[in-house]
Amino acid sequence: MTSSDYTAQVSEEQTIKSMDSMYRWTRHVYDLSRKYYLLGRDQMIDNLNVKEGERICEVGCGTARNLIKIATKYPNDVYYGLDASEEMLKTAQTNLEQAQMKDKILLKQAFSQSFNPQSLFDLKEPLDKIIFSYALSIIPPWPESLDHALELLPSGGQIHIVDFGSQSELPKFFRKFLFWWLKKFHVYYKPEILSYLKRMDMEKKGALEVHTLYKGYAYRAIFTKT
Repeated sequence: MTSSDYTAQVSEEQTIKSMDSMYRWTRHVYDLSRKYYLLGRDQMIDNLNVKEGERICEVGCGTARNLIKIATKYPNDVYYGLDASEEMLKTAQTNLEQAQMKDKILLKQAFSQSFNPQSLFDLKEPLDKIIFSYALSIIPPWPESLDHALELLPSGGQIHIVDFGSQSELPKFFRKFLFWWLKKFHVYYKPEILSYLKRMDMEKKGALEVHTLYKGYAYRAIFTKT
């Protein structure tokens, strides 16, 4: 199943209602359950290569699990995150308090295709790196989100992505089951994301680097803006 099977234009208000409805209860067990199948997130974090003073933002930050790990690994900076779901951000704020990182990580409700980091986080300089960790597979306007992220970045800025792959080297029954299970949470494997990134590379908008993980279960991509 690809995004062409379900893409629909929805309002931001509808998006908030849908996301909050989906995560109102599952947010409490999200990290416990997702660690078994959102694979490759730590590899992405290990390859961020954050330099002191860089401004890093995760789009679709969820429970802030990734941002807490990033701030632990690279403790000399302040990090930023946004999510469409107010319900999910409640859990994220609780996690920041427990990790004693309320001053290290700033979170806001916003949308991937339209957020303004300068006004949202009171930044004076542009973001250096933008992260999509298993976010594009659930975001309907993913092309607009990628275009917007690229527009926000300066030359040399990077988009880091980890998401579901084709499962091409895994048993067919596993692939069928996984895609069926993901669909229940409005998550879809979108091969067209990589095609879009490759086209951006061909159009000289930047340089694409792709790594296949776990026999095609997931992939990790870095797009560096020219």
